[in-house]
Order: sequence, then C-alpha cells, then structure tokens
Amino acid sequence: MGVIVVIFVALVLLVHGYLWHRLVRQTTRPGRWRKALTWVLAGLLAVLVTTFVGTRMGLESWVAWPGYVWLAVMFYLVVILVVLEVPRAVAAASLRRAERRERVPAPVPVTVGGGTSVSSEPEPSPVPDLSRRLFLGRTTAAIAGAGALATVGYGMSSALGDPVIERVRVALPRLDSRLHGLRFAVVSDIHLGPLTGIGHTERIVRMINGLEADVVAIVGDLVDGTVAQLGALARPLKSLESRYGAYFVTGNHEYFTAEGPGEWIEELKELGVRSLRNERVEIGHQGAVLDLAGVNDVGGAASGDGPDFGKALGGRDTGRSTVLLAHQPIQVDEAARHGVDLQLSGHTHGGQIAPFNLVVGLQQPVVSGLARVGGTQLYVTRGAGFWGPPVRVGAPPEITLLELGG
Repeated sequence: MGVIVVIFVALVLLVHGYLWHRLVRQTTRPGRWRKALTWVLAGLLAVLVTTFVGTRMGLESWVAWPGYVWLAVMFYLVVILVVLEVPRAVAAASLRRAERRERVPAPVPVTVGGGTSVSSEPEPSPVPDLSRRLFLGRTTAAIAGAGALATVGYGMSSALGDPVIERVRVALPRLDSRLHGLRFAVVSDIHLGPLTGIGHTERIVRMINGLEADVVAIVGDLVDGTVAQLGALARPLKSLESRYGAYFVTGNHEYFTAEGPGEWIEELKELGVRSLRNERVEIGHQGAVLDLAGVNDVGGAASGDGPDFGKALGGRDTGRSTVLLAHQPIQVDEAARHGVDLQLSGHTHGGQIAPFNLVVGLQQPVVSGLARVGGTQLYVTRGAGFWGPPVRVGAPPEITLLELGG
C-alpha cells in the first residue's frame, strides 16, 4: 500500500507539473498573471490532497466534492492536451520556420568609390515573436479547457441522473421450461458514500421496485465506508420488493474499512437483504427449482474471507441450472470449472470514465454486457453508482432486468 501511495503522489505531482507547463507557462508572460495562475493550480493540488485524506477520515461531503470534480477535470485536461500534442507540435514547427525566415537579413547596398556593392554584414536578428507563441499556447489551453469542462459537465449529469434500465434475455440451454420468464433485477456498485446522499438509494430502490422482479441481486460494492458513517443511507433498502427476496455478495470495497464486511452483513440482514457468503439457496418457481449461489469477492482473500467455490457449489444437483453472484467478472473462469450456467457480476463500472474502459478490458474478461466464457454465460452490469469523481462518460449507470429463457 505504501508503494501505491508513493506512485500515486508522484503521478499527481507529475500531472500538475505538466498542466502548469501547458496552461500557465505557455499562456502567460512572466509577471503577476503567471504567479496568480501558479497559485491557483497549487491550490487545486491542495484541494485534491485534502479530498483523498479527508474522505478516508470520514469528513463531510463538502470536503470531497471539489477535489473529486477537479480530479475529473484534471484527467480530461491531460487527455485532451496529450491528443493536441501532435497538432500543437506541427504548429510550433511552422512558427519556428517563419521566425527563421524573418531572421535572414536582406542584402544591404553600400556605395564604394562611386559604385554600389552588397554588404555581407548581417543585420541584428529580430526578437522571436512572443505574441505568436502565446497565441498558440492560449489556443491550445482554451480548447483543452472547454473540452474538459464540457465532458465533465456531461459526465456529471449522467452519473447523478437516473440509471438506465437495461432489459436482457439470457437463454440457458439446461433451464427447466417452468423457469422460463424468471426475472432478476441486477444492480451493483451502488457505492454509498460521501457524495451520494440518501436520494441515491431511494431512487435505485424505487426503480428496482418498478421492475416487479422475482429476485433482486446486489452484486457487491454497496458501500464506501462504515455502518456508523453510512448506515442511514442504506435504510431505503428495507423497502426493496421482489417475489423471492433480495440477495447480496461482497465486493472489493466492502473490505476497504478496518471493520470489514461483517458489520454490513448484519446491517443488511436487518434490512431484509440476505448475504450469500460462499453459499447457495434454492429458488422455487412454478414447481421447478433454480440454484442461486454467491461467492465472496477475491478482495477478501487477504483477510481469510475470500471466495470458496467448492463450498458454494459443491454437492448440488448438477441437473439444475445455477446462477452465480460474483462481484468481479474475473471469477468466471472458476465458475465455468464448476459448471455454472450464468454468472452475474459488476465491478467494472463499464469503465465509468472513457477511455478507462480500454484499461479495464486488460484486467477483466468482460467490461460490460453479456458474453460467454467457457461454458458459462456472464453478464456484467455497469453499476448504478460511481466511485471517486461523480462522473460517467461513455458508461451510464445501469439497473438490469434480466429474464431467463431456454
């Protein structure tokens, strides 16, 4: 963890240095304005540090908002500026060529003994046109600034708005025909935390209840804090409605606090949500039975609370179809080895902030949507909340109504 912190701090300092070079040094002359903008950028760095330290100390949401918003703006400033590096370099090269042409002295005619000759003495080179360089720097900064602010504004409206209802039908070849039409409301990565407020939970519960699902599956990363900090935000979950109950499995964020997931398991029990802790239950529907299993997140392995597929899936009737709740898509390989028909996962947020979806794809087998891995079908929801910046670009929040078929 110490190494990660050092790398993160070094990266943040490097990014702010790059932004200072492009947005301050190359857009101002030495003087009052450059000093003022330097202090503004230093202040934003301090806000970012305060956010990361403050949220881990349980400070109020007003501490988190400015830092997380600046983190998103900073990210897109860097992305856009990097994209602009090539056209900016071409423009700068053209500017240098123009300045070199202006420095070539014209021949100076002189009179020698009644005749005219050309002097070889060069005139002093003109000073490079600083106004042109400032224009190039300011144009680049204006494009990057406008693009970053517009993108983050759009992303905030997406992250803080209603989740999209994705309706998906999944055909399971071994599924008993009497189970056709069984419906799961799948939600993950709600991320109750300092930026969400109770309205976030109430909206998700209202939307799930409107789906009239048979089973509610909460696939990890429900919270970013302790019951003492966030218990009030989770209380609307008590109003969840479904025919056969609401079920929960841990995500990696449930292990981020010193208290671990245990206190949240008890809290959810009080709210009527059953946690599947490397175990399974039978869902009876129209005279047929489906096995619904759940495994702990891989993040619990370090504390001895990791996934146990043998415990969750061993000894079952292999003639019955099995649906597995597992927070991370990467767990699907083990699920396939145990003959699971369908795994429901989250964790990826669909990338949350493009182009992070490209990075997520390097670590997880599926970023979002339905896919087949081995003999197991895998559905990965983008999640209904956000982590860090309240921004979603290219990956709107999602609640899924998943219907089983043959």
